[in-house]
Amino acid sequence: MPDKKVRILVGTRKGGYIVEGDRSRKKWKVNPPLQKGTEVFHMIADPRHPGDLYACVNSWLWGPVLYRSRNYGKKWSEIGTPMMASTKTRPPRFDGNPDTPAPTYAVANLWHLEPGPESEPKTLFIGVDPYSLHRSDDLGETWEPVTGLNDHPTKSKWNPGNGGPCLHTILVDPSRPHRMYAGISAAGLFRTDDGGKTWVTANQGVETPYQPEKFPAVGQCVHKVALDPARPDVLYRQDHGGIYVSRNSGERWDRIGKSLDDDFGFVVATAKSLPGRAFFVPLMNEPRVTSSGGFQVHEWNDSTKKWKTLMPPTLFPGDFGTHREGMACDALDPAGIYVGTTTGQLFISPDGGPSWDRLPFQFPAIHSVSVSSELS
Repeated sequence: MPDKKVRILVGTRKGGYIVEGDRSRKKWKVNPPLQKGTEVFHMIADPRHPGDLYACVNSWLWGPVLYRSRNYGKKWSEIGTPMMASTKTRPPRFDGNPDTPAPTYAVANLWHLEPGPESEPKTLFIGVDPYSLHRSDDLGETWEPVTGLNDHPTKSKWNPGNGGPCLHTILVDPSRPHRMYAGISAAGLFRTDDGGKTWVTANQGVETPYQPEKFPAVGQCVHKVALDPARPDVLYRQDHGGIYVSRNSGERWDRIGKSLDDDFGFVVATAKSLPGRAFFVPLMNEPRVTSSGGFQVHEWNDSTKKWKTLMPPTLFPGDFGTHREGMACDALDPAGIYVGTTTGQLFISPDGGPSWDRLPFQFPAIHSVSVSSELS
């Protein structure tokens, strides 16, 4: 029997929270936090296994720990966590002997977990700091590094972004299960068409205003990328250097944010019931808060090639920031849109953008927002 609840999974600086509501998405219950006082970078549900939730926890004392719940968050258990990664491109710690194993380094933080395709029900992917993608084919009991990306020939040109050398975006193409994307700060977006064996750069047309070379193959500080659910060849991208769209699987990007007052930012999200649209929260580059004195969400319509502001800044006055995982849409119709802020507010639209409310609960600084629903 399908579960009847909509769950907002909120990762914060001081724990992970599950917020439960019904299809109306008007009334919500905030449950006690997971790992209270500890940073939770990302929480996500596995739609292939109803009830399965995952949490990427990063403890200052115990280090990175991956947790799973099999019952919608009522009980959590620690599972396998990638702890070490190897690379052939870092400076060697040996005297040139080719038989010496490649150097290893410790995983600093777990950034993003992504369930694999429907055709591989036991596969999970996780992005970590520093600069690594790992794969599990036993639902997180064991992990293997994806060396085709982790040891990419361009790695010597990668540099850490302000949040560290993190792999924060993982997208699985729903129409081509062997096609995936990985976003790395500050290296850019990469695509594989063979399940992770080989990877190509996917950054053509994306500017790096902070570097002497303005349009390099790698070096972009990509903040977040989202697929169009109805047209997976279309991707929307929020970079340090602007807002972009690609209509050919990342082969080429066009900047669409220049007409906005600001097109710096961290978040982007798409909704299943709103094909051809993407949602952004542009920020001022400095001091990295919303402009115009209030909270705003902007909608891009790729059919009309026009922007729409979804609320006036006077509705929620103040200065608000977001982290890169801080926005999500659910799979219902009308779509729910959810945005968490660095000051702990959670904003919700239950109808795809026309109306908005603020959840009457003060969270710690929000790192990530995702949604679980089996009502669709």
